[in-house]
Amino acid sequence: MSSQFWRLASFLSLAVLGLAACRNQTADTAVSFPQAVTQAEAVSTAESVSGTVKIDGSSTVHPISKAMTEAFQKSNPDVKFTLGVSGTGGGFKKFCANETDITGASRPINAEEMELCKQSNVEFIELPIAFDGLAVVVNNQNTFASCLKLSELRKIWEPAAQGQVTNWNQVRSDFPDQLLSLYGPDRDSGTYDYFTLAVVGEEGKSRTDFAPSKLDTALVEKVSTNPNGLGYFGYAYYLANQDKLKLVAVDSGSGCVQPSPQTIADSRYQPLARPVFIYVNKSAAERPEVQAFTNFYLSPDNANLVIQVGDVPLPNITLRAASSRFARGQTGTKFAGSGAEVGIGKEAL
Repeated sequence: MSSQFWRLASFLSLAVLGLAACRNQTADTAVSFPQAVTQAEAVSTAESVSGTVKIDGSSTVHPISKAMTEAFQKSNPDVKFTLGVSGTGGGFKKFCANETDITGASRPINAEEMELCKQSNVEFIELPIAFDGLAVVVNNQNTFASCLKLSELRKIWEPAAQGQVTNWNQVRSDFPDQLLSLYGPDRDSGTYDYFTLAVVGEEGKSRTDFAPSKLDTALVEKVSTNPNGLGYFGYAYYLANQDKLKLVAVDSGSGCVQPSPQTIADSRYQPLARPVFIYVNKSAAERPEVQAFTNFYLSPDNANLVIQVGDVPLPNITLRAASSRFARGQTGTKFAGSGAEVGIGKEAL
């Protein structure tokens, strides 16, 4: 691997330790947490496990889940996985219909989805797994859009922009008179929900004359082949394709900030940084293969897998709290069915 990767891994290890040491731990230490299951323990306790684990949901969470399943299967080859990408909303529809065991989500579950689960008698355990940033990107040939103000992003994406803001010089007068081509996640995406709330100010409110896709890889391809393109998706997909794309910094009032593991971890990249989750069906969690895999997923020893795909590991204390919640079978959400919510920090997880 490159020296850049190992420098990044070293930085994040120190950052995670720092976050855990510096935070006020009063609320957390009031609970007696069991030690999180380590990678070695997860492997040793799962040697005889077999079966199938069905996973779907967020395209943002998908790379983490894929890395986790591949690592888990090295020592647990008799456990098979099905991995789908239906978006956060699409994933919750399948999950609440009892079609999957685990669903990835780039925002908390909302009230409508909670009602769907209730109707099907599906109880869920909500588990935060990492922090992610939304990358705003343009084509590599774009020489002018290196930083956009939050107000300019709103001007581009708000419903009133439909059919009106169609050229780059309408975003900023010194930008060239070139067509503005927009690409973004579809309406089943939690990234769409979060971006519209953070940028436009209201979840689900956006112009509709853009090219949507449920696959972030398709959005990467569209922007990378259109010199006039602009799009957004999870930061991990930018990292995997940075030779094809140009990253745009965002100025939300404190200067231009690009997403990076550092700026996502220390909350400088706001409002476009957020936690991501997995939701586990409580009944499915009683099966040994689902239990062993979820413990493996939450192990702090597997932070390197989160780093490898470009996301930011949670502090160890947060992962231990999630492990405790899973061990107790504690169901429900900590976010009251709010759905997308801007500014969720580690202390709220």
